[in-house]
Parts: sequence; structure tokens; C-alpha cells
Amino acid sequence: MPTLASHFNPLCHSSRRVFFAVILVFCSAVTTLPATDETVGVSELAPNLLLFSTSSGNVIASVGPDGALLIGTPSIASTAQISELLETRTKSPVRYVVIGEPQHGQFDGDAGWGHRGAFVAMQEKGLERLGGHRMGEPPPLDQRFLQLGVDRPRVAFSEVLTFDMNNEAIHIIHQPPGYSDADILVHFHVANLVYMGNVFPGDSYPEIDSKVGAKLSGFVQLLGHWTNDRVRVVPAHGKVMSGTDVKSFHDMIVTVQGRIQHVIDTGGTEQDAITAQPTREFDATWGHGPVNANAFIQAVYKELKTP
Repeated sequence: MPTLASHFNPLCHSSRRVFFAVILVFCSAVTTLPATDETVGVSELAPNLLLFSTSSGNVIASVGPDGALLIGTPSIASTAQISELLETRTKSPVRYVVIGEPQHGQFDGDAGWGHRGAFVAMQEKGLERLGGHRMGEPPPLDQRFLQLGVDRPRVAFSEVLTFDMNNEAIHIIHQPPGYSDADILVHFHVANLVYMGNVFPGDSYPEIDSKVGAKLSGFVQLLGHWTNDRVRVVPAHGKVMSGTDVKSFHDMIVTVQGRIQHVIDTGGTEQDAITAQPTREFDATWGHGPVNANAFIQAVYKELKTP
């Protein structure tokens, strides 16, 4: 496993001083909270770590005497339920929320946490897409946010954010573009737990959308660092996995990439790549989520074909 220092950009250590709120939805649901618009799954990963599952994705919560830190992509429909549970796990009113890049752009803004007094932050590239982190007067909120009654995160960070709270050391590190140019790695050191957002979706082939800066090489690079079978990994959706699962996902991407590159090298078209079925032995595992095999093949072909 690489040292944490290998993920740091030494030019950006000053960003460690930024405080912010993190929401991360964990989805090995053992208990369920009372539902309004959705049922939120919740399980305990460690005495001070909870995993929530929402319709927008997994959310990890550090809870304890120092307050609550949430990291992930929470849905607005889950906020009241999660807030209610947090009140039973910490007497501190402090709430930090760090919002990750959502899948398929289905974004609930800050999921209403700002209105509840939480300190909500997001990686600056992702926040720019929502109209924040700009010079001068920020633009009006997106109409969908107004309809949902949510805000956008109001704090941006660049490269590294750290939290020392609830007997845990938590590092959030901006990564080279994979799923997007706002990808983050979150490492809970004491719990030996890692979250990579949609770089490891957990329920699907990866989405590669050039409009948000996606790069196949970024997937391979980040996933390749976390294949140790002793590390626990929280995917963007679904149950908690291990580094062994990450290795399988990483190796699948490398294999499919190689097969499609061969089609391109021999003059094949995108349809030839689909016909070759480069994902054939992986479809049973990864082919039933929001990104199906053909969509994945087309995206890989397009990226490899682009100069």
C-alpha cells in the first residue's frame, strides 16, 4: 500500500487549514431509519464510524465527542433522517459535510445541510460546475436547487483536507482526473478504510464522461494503489468491499482497455469493438448497473481513439 505522502501535492499543504463538512453514505444496511421520501440504510463500521446508504450514494459519518463529519453524495430526502440519528450519537452541535462528485450529474447540492448550520465544502473543480468558487459575484442558484430547497456548498478546497476528530485521522486528497477532475480519495487511517467516490462505483461499469474531465488512466492509477486485501473500501454505491474487489475492478478495466486498443490498432470501428465483446466475462459482475457494457465499451473506444 502506498504511503499517504505519495498522494499529497506539496504545493498545497496550506489547504489543510480549511475546515469543512463531510457526508458519506455507507450502504451495508443492517438497520433502517424511519423513511420520508426514501429509506436510509445505516450500519456501524467502527465505534465512531457509520455508513449510510441514500438514493444518491453512500455516505460515511465520523461521530463522537468532536461532532459529526460526513463525506459522500447524500440525497436531500435523507438529510432529516441522518440528522436525527446523528443527534443520538454525538452531543456536539458541530456538523462538517464534504460533498463528492455525484454520479450522472444527479446533484442535490448541499442536500440541505447548510440550512441546518453545517459547514459544507466541495473540491473546487466540482463546485465550479455548480456556479461556486468564482471571482466576483456568484451566479444565481440552479433552478433545480431552488425547487429542492437546497444550496450549493459554500466552501471550496484545492488539494488536501485533514480532520483529526473522534479518535480518527481522516485525510481527503484531490486525485488526478478519473471519474472527474474533482475526484477525491478519503482515507480513515485508524479504521483502515478508504473511499474513492465514483472511481469505484461498486455496482456498475465506470462512467467516463469527458465533459467533467474523466480519464481512463485516472481510474487505473488510483484503483491500482488500493488492492491490498486488508483494506476496507466503501464504493459509491452498495456494500463495503475490500482491496481484493478493487483489484478485480482495476484488472477488468485494464483488460477491456487492452482489447479495445487492439481493435483500434487493427483498424476496427466502434461497432467492431462492441461486436468483439471485450467485457464478456465481466458482464455478470459489473454489467447490471447504470453503465452497461456497450456504454462502457463506447466510452473507452472514444477516449482511446481521441488524439
